[in-house]
Amino acid sequence: MLRSFLLVDGFEPEPSSSPSSAEPGSPSGPSGLEATAATILQDLGFRVETASSFHEVQFLADKADAVLLSVVPQQVEPWRQKIAAVRSLPLLWWCDRRTFPSYECKLPPGIDGMLGPGMSALEIHCALLLGFNQYGQRTEWQREREQLLSRLEERKWIDQAKRILCEIKSISEAEAYEFLRKQAMNERKRMSDVASSIVKVYQLLQDGNQGSRKR
Repeated sequence: MLRSFLLVDGFEPEPSSSPSSAEPGSPSGPSGLEATAATILQDLGFRVETASSFHEVQFLADKADAVLLSVVPQQVEPWRQKIAAVRSLPLLWWCDRRTFPSYECKLPPGIDGMLGPGMSALEIHCALLLGFNQYGQRTEWQREREQLLSRLEERKWIDQAKRILCEIKSISEAEAYEFLRKQAMNERKRMSDVASSIVKVYQLLQDGNQGSRKR
């Protein structure tokens, strides 16, 4: 459940005006955009912390359930990478005349949802629900992708080790696989770890032999 937001404000503070010159009802704070986004969320009962630098994000990320980026489209991906390096969180984008100034702007990738100043309370809650579901699907896909890449990497080490064992021991691939399996059981290691050790030792021996021939 979303209870708190980390609002990343990518705009420089606007020049402050005197209280007498400020228009009634104009947003207050470091920038009008930040105050608008923060005020809307706070009025809906959310807690909002604001950051404008990566250092502040590092300090405040643990207190947030989601991140709202108030940045131009070109800055979405750099900020996504920075935030992902700190903590995995739902990532939403605040879309208004400053962050999305024309219809020619492209929708930035890597976001789970969008919010805007013209949305009603119901629309915001619906957008947050969809965004949170999108975040769940995205993180699940990332886990599956990482598992698949890990299995492919393990398969690569095992296949290389089998070829080496077949060459050195003059055995079949099935016998090489069985050797790796038994060795892994005896050493209480994964087959891929045993296989990578065999490949690395073999490569060192090959490099050493080549160095000796050059001399």
